Amino acid sequence: MKELLHQIQELENISEALEPSEQQRKDYHKLILQFSNEFINTIHDRNSFLEVKEPIKGLEITGQENSLEHILNLYNTKVTPNGINPASGGHIGYIPGGGIYASAIGDYIADVSNEYAGVYFGSPGAVTIENEVLDWLKDIFGFPKNAMGNLTSGGSIANLIALTSARDKHKIKGDKINKSVIYLSPQTHHCIDKALRIIGLEDIQLRYLELDEFHRVKINDLTQKIKDDQQNGLHPFLVIASAGTTDTGAVDPLQEIGNIAQENNMWFHVDGAYGGFFILCENKKHLFQGIEMADSLVIDPHKGLFLPYGTGAVLIKDKEAVLHSHHYTANYMQDTVGTDLSMSPAEVSPELTKHFRGLRLWLPLQLHGIKPFIACLDEKILLTDYFRKKLVEMGFEIGPTPDLSVSYFWYPSQKIAQDTYNEKLMKLIHEDGRIFLSSSTIDDRFVIRMAILSFRTKKKTIDKALQMIQDCKNKLEKELSLIHS
Repeated sequence: MKELLHQIQELENISEALEPSEQQRKDYHKLILQFSNEFINTIHDRNSFLEVKEPIKGLEITGQENSLEHILNLYNTKVTPNGINPASGGHIGYIPGGGIYASAIGDYIADVSNEYAGVYFGSPGAVTIENEVLDWLKDIFGFPKNAMGNLTSGGSIANLIALTSARDKHKIKGDKINKSVIYLSPQTHHCIDKALRIIGLEDIQLRYLELDEFHRVKINDLTQKIKDDQQNGLHPFLVIASAGTTDTGAVDPLQEIGNIAQENNMWFHVDGAYGGFFILCENKKHLFQGIEMADSLVIDPHKGLFLPYGTGAVLIKDKEAVLHSHHYTANYMQDTVGTDLSMSPAEVSPELTKHFRGLRLWLPLQLHGIKPFIACLDEKILLTDYFRKKLVEMGFEIGPTPDLSVSYFWYPSQKIAQDTYNEKLMKLIHEDGRIFLSSSTIDDRFVIRMAILSFRTKKKTIDKALQMIQDCKNKLEKELSLIHS
């Protein structure tokens, strides 16, 4: 026994490093605050993108201890300067996650207290916060109070949960899979296709709908395709609409699609991961009429509410459809029996263990209220309009007026093929890196894409982007002149 106690004491002496003293914590906090302040204070002065072509060295785990100062220096030299800076307002290439400071405070508190937000029995306070956030979302989008919801890691898992519920509601399994039909836009996010494969619907019939000049689905094409499939003995069961497409910022005609879904006893799913929160903008509310008709809805607070990555949400009206796949029982969980299933996030998700995500949204809403969030969204709409108008003045051609804050443009070069010209221009923009833009192919045309959503993107950001584009264009014109002279 004496030897046993000695061994325990030795291990305790070593392991106590995991519980730093109050003074050590103060020292850590000082370094972290210094890093955070320097990062935020200089974020507008640094490039938004740096392409890295060689493997990054120096981040290997050796098992040896290092000072926090050394570790932060590694992070500051090996991580933050390389690739896309997603915290930068200059990240307007892909739809960004914002990373507001108040959310970092929420995550810090959640991590220190380590509340388990999966089951109500385990942490009724944390789960209540998650459910209060979900109730707030239900109010925004006109969902009933008894709808189910979950805070997820993002739109991919949120869509997975929704589509699983649709599958189970309509009992799409076995031989019924091949004869069932889903209707969606060609611009639907690729995570939908991924989710369908994961939930066993890889062999289902997919009908991609025709789009109008604004990249919204054509209602008459949807109606006709459903009619044709019904006449051919197929089973139309799901229609997916987008409330803000990734490529073009389009919002499909939600109310008309909802009416068609109801008339044909189909599940109506809306993917509003990117664009859903623009419903808070008074001059955009009309685009979202009918979103309340959806059987399931996905929205991403880490996009439209500028939270750190890893914050999606799903709302689903049919409780039984959700619980069919996600409710579970286990002997070791018998103490939790008796809790209302709808109270526990683990009953609505593949996740049992989950991060306490609710605090990173609940705390900023309590701290700031909703007005700054709405102002940011309104600002992004105006900045998109400003960017597009200035591009036209520079001789660029632009896509149709977007519903939200994603758009695209290209230069109509006469010197070489337009796609080749714009590919070369895109390469120079990436090499420059002041502002990060991306490319896409739309209507068989290579285009340069803007996605304005970061809370740090301001007019001066767009002006910097315009200057960068002009500089890169001038450089390209000079290169082409030398080649053809």
